[in-house]
Amino acid sequence: MNNSCEAIWVGIDVSKAQLDVAVGEAGEFWSAGNDREGIAKTVEHLVRLNPQGVVVESTGGLERQILTGLLMAGVPVTLVNPHRIREFAKSIGWLAKTDKLDAHLLARFGQAVKPNPTRLPSEAEQQLSALIARRRQLIDMRTAETNRLGSAPASMLPGIQEHLSWLNDKITELDEQIEQSIQNHPDFKAKDEILQSAPGIGPVTSAILIADLPELGQHDRKVVAALVGVAPFNNDSGFRKGKRRVKGGRSSVRTVLYMATISATRYNPTIKSFYDHLLKMGKLKKVAIVACMRKLLTILNAMLRDSLPWKPASAIIQP
Repeated sequence: MNNSCEAIWVGIDVSKAQLDVAVGEAGEFWSAGNDREGIAKTVEHLVRLNPQGVVVESTGGLERQILTGLLMAGVPVTLVNPHRIREFAKSIGWLAKTDKLDAHLLARFGQAVKPNPTRLPSEAEQQLSALIARRRQLIDMRTAETNRLGSAPASMLPGIQEHLSWLNDKITELDEQIEQSIQNHPDFKAKDEILQSAPGIGPVTSAILIADLPELGQHDRKVVAALVGVAPFNNDSGFRKGKRRVKGGRSSVRTVLYMATISATRYNPTIKSFYDHLLKMGKLKKVAIVACMRKLLTILNAMLRDSLPWKPASAIIQP
């Protein structure tokens, strides 16, 4: 390969039907179908181009096939949260928006930030993640149907109740499949036993951490906190000290970690003590909860890193 191409960054804007591919901020551009043929041609061309990296924006799963294709071909690619790209666009005054411009923006982001490549999930991780995603969809449907019971006409109630019964059965089936998937995979099973040893971490939380945060236990606490979106970002200017805020990250993990932390502030002695201490210091409850989320995540990260189950002393581990 030509060494002069090593500094090239590529951006791919993904839609349901199409891939828009840009080389650099204003270089080569082409479009291809977001299907087997279009993905194969795009991957083949990028292998020849040998870029330093490819940036793809997360689009709710539409990017999965091109991401997998590039990773399997050995092309370094990074999946980036859309919020991070929007903030970057604002910071450089990039206001215009088309599919072509978005692709070039992603390439410019890669050139400026040089993000770390995304790791290719194993087939087992992808399968487990798919089961969990489907469970989440059915839970949302069940919530919507339950809410309708209070306002629907009497004639509609039998149909809603029948649908709720079907949803409950399917959710139970998925729970069993998720449990079986974890038990059948030695690495998943070992992680699950360690994670569930922590008070506040149940089967669902453990499964989501295993599937959607495979980096847990493999990176330091700051990296893991940023991946989940519970790392505080500074907001200072001159003598002004603004409020620290959390942003971005993997929403599926952050949501389940929030619920686990709420439980932990009641039943996990270490997290409860930390939470009470923050409230006594005058911290707002929301701020205290986020701090507890970060602490619980740090402890879980250390537990998996060291392959050790929960014990109260885990609270003082500094990974």
